[in-house]
Amino acid sequence: MKRVTIRIPRPARPLALLGLLGANLLAAPLAQAQNPAPAVLGGAVPAPAPTGPWTLRAAIDYALTHNLGVRQSELTAQQQEATLRLNRAALLPTLGLNGTQGFNFGTNRDPFTNQFQQLNVRSNNFSASGQVTLFSGFQLRNTIKVGQLDAQASRVDIDKARNDLSLNVASSFLQLLLAQELIRASEARMATVQAQVSRSEKLLKAGAVAEGNVLDSRAQLAGEERTLVTAQNQLALAQLALVQQLNLDPAAAGRFEVVVPTLPDPSTLSTTADVPDPTATFEIARQQQPEIKAADLRVASARRNLEVVRGGYYPRLTLAGGISTGFSSVRNQSVRVNGNPIPVPVLQINPAVPGGYSASPYVLLSPQTSFEALPYRFLDQLADNRGEFLQFSLNVPILNGLQTRVGVQRAQVNIQQVELRAEQTRLQLRQTIQQSYADAVAAQRRYAASARQVEALTLSFRNAEIRFNNGLLNGTDFNIARNNLTAAESDMIQAKYEFFFRSKVLDFYQGKPLSL
Repeated sequence: MKRVTIRIPRPARPLALLGLLGANLLAAPLAQAQNPAPAVLGGAVPAPAPTGPWTLRAAIDYALTHNLGVRQSELTAQQQEATLRLNRAALLPTLGLNGTQGFNFGTNRDPFTNQFQQLNVRSNNFSASGQVTLFSGFQLRNTIKVGQLDAQASRVDIDKARNDLSLNVASSFLQLLLAQELIRASEARMATVQAQVSRSEKLLKAGAVAEGNVLDSRAQLAGEERTLVTAQNQLALAQLALVQQLNLDPAAAGRFEVVVPTLPDPSTLSTTADVPDPTATFEIARQQQPEIKAADLRVASARRNLEVVRGGYYPRLTLAGGISTGFSSVRNQSVRVNGNPIPVPVLQINPAVPGGYSASPYVLLSPQTSFEALPYRFLDQLADNRGEFLQFSLNVPILNGLQTRVGVQRAQVNIQQVELRAEQTRLQLRQTIQQSYADAVAAQRRYAASARQVEALTLSFRNAEIRFNNGLLNGTDFNIARNNLTAAESDMIQAKYEFFFRSKVLDFYQGKPLSL
């Protein structure tokens, strides 16, 4: 998981409070959405955006429905499922029909009589054939297993994309809340400085203070105005970032409102009861987080792919069959034609007649046989020219340039690479959880220290303010006292939101929904 830090330019003092915004807070551990632009999943009609202020839960739900990154993961999963269907179809026989019609001119060979003739020939050939693989070293079935595992991993990747987007939206949402609170603090300080300027001007008219005190107060007011403008700019940027993640009209960024939750004082919370334990959190996340499931599925896929490659060592047996027929325009059909019977007299010896022979009676000889060439009709030729075949093919691999052996070695290396990536994913998850816990504890301690510092600096500033109004303190020392208080207040606010963000990250890895 990559860590992203949203950096805000560090202004010169007394604007140092705004330079602390992006140093620790909003270093989201899962920031792989990369400026996600939303879209509608599955072609559904987009849900209308809420009309009132947004809660964190509503913002996350809306982004999950309209984000292009999630949609891209969905399409990738659909492609993988289509590949799986193609792998399953490889078990089915292949069937095909073929038909041709040709015209030959001049001396041509009759395709059915193999005789050369000086004629124009029109011929047709029709065939149907099919083939099925009976055995291929179980490569087809193992390929289906690989496709199933890859399809499951792609589906799990969708959940990971949704998790990344949820954390990114939560980060932007808290940044917006942080900017709003800094604006409120800046406005409160500005009102105080404005009152100080008015008081100094009155004292100047009364001759109670020097003109330099008034000029220092006005310079301090100008500095607070710049601080307020900078904070307002950061609020506008935070609103725009969140609006873009939600796929809303950027023109509505200025009108984008969120529900400001009531957050408890971090110093009142217990690190053992209110901050999830990192070890227990990792054990839960290891079983639930989609990136771990996807990594394990891809390890299983790589191991199954090794069996696919090893199938190249085995023989391959296929069964094929087909039927074919054809027609030739020059082929004739010989038909036997029988003539009329021929009467032939039978001579018999008869001494009683002159010559000693008599012709009686007549006998009929067989008719004279002849053959006649008649046109060979199209359908008759198709029926008489039909041929069929059935064959088994056995291919035994002996030497194929070491392709199978090298393929097995590459598949074994790929298994090791995938296993290392899976282990790296677990390590990154553990480190992210441990870092979030350490950041949460550190932010809580920093908040408590900053709160005590703010309390002390507030008393010191009030004392400096009284001395300044009475002309007992110069403007430089007074501005230093104010800047110290401003920096302490900024650090306290920043530590507060960092603590809650890190705590929510730990809750998220325990399977709890993100909400404030």
